[in-house]
Amino acid sequence: MFKWFSEISGNERRTFWACFGGWALDSLDVQMFSLVIPAIIAEWSINRTQAGLVSGVTLVASALGGWIAGMLSDRLGRVKTLQWTVAFFAVFTFLCAFAQNYPQFLVLKTLQGFGFGGEWAAGAVLMAETIRNEHRGKAMGSVQSAWAVGWGAAVMLYALMFSLLPVETAWRVMFGIGLVPALLILYVRRGVQEPTPARDTRARHDEPASGVIVGIFSPKMLRITLIGALLGVGAHGGYYALMTWLPTFLKSERHLSVLSTGGYLAVVIIAFFCGCLVSAQLLDRIGRRKTILTFAICCVITVIAYLFLPLGNTAMLFFGFPLGFFAAGIPASMGALFNELYPSGMRGTGVGFCYNFGRVVSAGFPVLVGHMSASMSLGTAIGIDAALAYAIVVLSVLMLPETRGRVLGEAALDMDIRGPLSHAQTR
Repeated sequence: MFKWFSEISGNERRTFWACFGGWALDSLDVQMFSLVIPAIIAEWSINRTQAGLVSGVTLVASALGGWIAGMLSDRLGRVKTLQWTVAFFAVFTFLCAFAQNYPQFLVLKTLQGFGFGGEWAAGAVLMAETIRNEHRGKAMGSVQSAWAVGWGAAVMLYALMFSLLPVETAWRVMFGIGLVPALLILYVRRGVQEPTPARDTRARHDEPASGVIVGIFSPKMLRITLIGALLGVGAHGGYYALMTWLPTFLKSERHLSVLSTGGYLAVVIIAFFCGCLVSAQLLDRIGRRKTILTFAICCVITVIAYLFLPLGNTAMLFFGFPLGFFAAGIPASMGALFNELYPSGMRGTGVGFCYNFGRVVSAGFPVLVGHMSASMSLGTAIGIDAALAYAIVVLSVLMLPETRGRVLGEAALDMDIRGPLSHAQTR
């Protein structure tokens, strides 16, 4: 499975580990909040709506940060933008530890979200342009598994800190440790090179950022941008509709106490990790479109089975594996596909827009589940919402070309972007 890693160059490996470390530390910093919500509610006597608002504004800020960082990577370079975004989210995570009240914490978390959203966009384009064509899917899918690594690290850090320190101190120490990602900048500065397509493009073009934005909506690119954004909506919408409400459904309607245990969380994290690695292999074997289609269809089937089959407590625990597994495959596939849809001069902007437009709009899916559950069971509302989102994924990916093996460069503009392409056409 990992033979490809021995075939890539030293610079490709360094770039892989830089992005892997960045995304793992992103996940560590972001997942910490979900774990310390009870402590923060107790600290400032806020309600669940106020706690939820923190997650909401962080999500929107991360989307905005991703789009802006994508544009900056087209102007300033992938490596430099990656360094700035890592520094940004690390510093504001650290400052969260010193928040004296809820409004301060809300502002600091918003700024943290701006940074971690930008780090994904800059890192995704850097990876795509550095890794050779035949291994791009495997590398970009594998690096997405870093989210599970950071998630697991956050859980272990939470268990350690809250067992050793008072609650009111433990959550602050966790955020204080969030400064550690800043050390990644030293590694990036010393070991990671700006990819050739980005250097060549910036040498030839010096158009203002507004021109790059217009470029992704130009007549030649408009269809790709709109369909890519639609794919982002479906991918994020299905994930958030499911993961936001599933614990509540299983506790309130299925009365399964196992959902609050570390065992269930471990199953989901491991499943997410495995789903990323398997989709990484499939991306370069069967192509981007077939991989996303396979995972989207399996998501629908798994969600319906999970919500409506009469499963017991233990069965629910083990069935959480395919649920997390298939949910991971789609986001792990989008980085390679989105990068291969755009030429170098607007790649960062296009990737940042498609991925993060979907992230913003997807915030409406959990709200829709809550609204629908007033007139039907929560399980039915989740099933309908998630199935709708993954149906959007299927529809949109069918309208996009197959990009496996595509050479990243200015030539991307000259390729047929009107519909699905065969593998032979993209080489």
